[in-house]
Amino acid sequence: MLTEYLPVLIFITISTLLGISLLVVGSILGPNRPDSEKLSPYECGFEAIEDSRMQFDVRFYLVAILFIIFDLEIAFFIPWAIVMDKLGAVGLIAITVFVFELVIGFIYLWKKGALEWE
Repeated sequence: MLTEYLPVLIFITISTLLGISLLVVGSILGPNRPDSEKLSPYECGFEAIEDSRMQFDVRFYLVAILFIIFDLEIAFFIPWAIVMDKLGAVGLIAITVFVFELVIGFIYLWKKGALEWE
């Protein structure tokens, strides 16, 4: 049984060693000339105005979470649409439940005001 996993173990080992060796070689051979301009905080093309520990509005995080949710939704719809003819009624019921859960979450966020910017 372990022989079936040997190619996976070899792949993980080689990729880990390759990643570590590329990082080490890059840090050794790459130029490292830090100066005050390179080490200064940079955001959106101009100097940072306020402290880095300032509070952000929660709506920024809600919009990011909404983006991730709807991005994942599309990632699930594409494979489902490709094999829909093979899944039949069971696939239709499963995707209907999935869409229903997403719609309930979307309505909840809409009612909470996560999509309103004032």
